Amino acid sequence: MGIDDVSAQAITRQVTLVVPYSAGGGTDTVARLIGNQMSRALGQPVVIENVVGAGGTRANERVARSEPNGTAVLINHVALLAAPSLFTNLRYDTEKDFEPVGLVNNAPMLLVGRKSIPGQKPSDFVAWIREQGGKANFAHGGIGTNSHLCGVMMGNVLGFKPTFVAYRGSNPAITDLLAGQIDLLWDQVTNAIQQVQGGMLHGIAITSTTRLRELKDVPTTAELGMPEINYTMWHGLYVVKGTPKEIVAALNDALRKAVTDPEVVAKFKQLGTVPYPDKELSAEAHAKLFATDLPRVAKLVEASGAKPSEAQ
Repeated sequence: MGIDDVSAQAITRQVTLVVPYSAGGGTDTVARLIGNQMSRALGQPVVIENVVGAGGTRANERVARSEPNGTAVLINHVALLAAPSLFTNLRYDTEKDFEPVGLVNNAPMLLVGRKSIPGQKPSDFVAWIREQGGKANFAHGGIGTNSHLCGVMMGNVLGFKPTFVAYRGSNPAITDLLAGQIDLLWDQVTNAIQQVQGGMLHGIAITSTTRLRELKDVPTTAELGMPEINYTMWHGLYVVKGTPKEIVAALNDALRKAVTDPEVVAKFKQLGTVPYPDKELSAEAHAKLFATDLPRVAKLVEASGAKPSEAQ
């Protein structure tokens, strides 16, 4: 029996891909790209459900409390790993209640700034940020998200405590950046690349090891003397613990087909992100990265000075 036959037998109902963030954001964009292709592979509809709020924990709980039949799948990034360090009222166990399905894509973080920041090139903008210190406003999508942690790292490197302004996702933050109402935002490159390419925002720095061809004028953090700011945004898929192995395997197979589809790969490239290589697409590879990054993220959250509170 081939894997397609197994998939057809294992997944016999509509699959809901649960996104913890607003429509139009980076994670939502990635979810919709892979969702269409996964639907073809599974022979079942894959619908996107945006469950926003409480720092993404409502979506996490939605899947953690679902039936173990593969019909509710979570897509999330570092926020899933950061939640135990940030919130005191989680109604699920991050380590024990999820089964990794597979890794989706890996994207560097991009620092963008309002167009009116003085200067002509990225090093000028970094000099301005250093001079402003705590007066510079950094937007972020929630305490413990990559946008927040990269801002913390930058403040540590440049010697100041950033002023943060919280937003409910990237889109409203970018809207305020475009209007000049906020200064800076660290965002996954998938969400901010078009505004930089269009000349609407300054591209200041990127956390990739080399410059992206799509953003050839944006230097890496290492080039700007900030190699410590090196976090990237990786997405993974999860189902509730206890989901049968054959269902996890069917979902992983559909994910593999999605992220290797030439159309998806081309769109990922346009967004400045890449799917994981074949050897890292297994559920086991995902589980290994999850276990490695969980304590790393906890240390970053602790270093940021964030105190655990109730998720609202």
